[in-house]
Amino acid sequence: LFLPDLCFLMNACLSAFPTLAYISLFMFFLCYIFAAVGSFFFHHVNETLWGDIAISMLTLFRVATFEDWTDVMYETMEVYPLSWIFYIIFIFLTAFVFLNMMVGVVLDVMTRETAEEEHENQENHHQALVAQISELQAQVARLADKIDAQQDNKNR
Repeated sequence: LFLPDLCFLMNACLSAFPTLAYISLFMFFLCYIFAAVGSFFFHHVNETLWGDIAISMLTLFRVATFEDWTDVMYETMEVYPLSWIFYIIFIFLTAFVFLNMMVGVVLDVMTRETAEEEHENQENHHQALVAQISELQAQVARLADKIDAQQDNKNR
């Protein structure tokens, strides 16, 4: 195969895709809920960032990717001093929990596929050893027959 490690990685990602899709869907719902809450509370603070749910989701994407998220937070903290709790909870859930879940799923799939590959290699090795042992037994049997034939010739 061409670049077997790349093929292994691609197969692992494809195997993990359904679970990753569920995690992404759950992240989307979480982001939607936070966007609705943020839009409700912060729309009068900055209409550009929190005007509606779609814009709020883009703002939360900015927060989740740590792109000047502190500017967004400090702006809302001028009106709502405890709004930092909103951002910390959102960042904790998205950046730490969900992204680590995604990494964990990919690593789990890669670990399982590595174990399956090692098991197949061990089976192939076992089959090769059994074949070699059978061949050696056949050779020993032929040698024993030759020795017996030579001994019969000497005894005559």
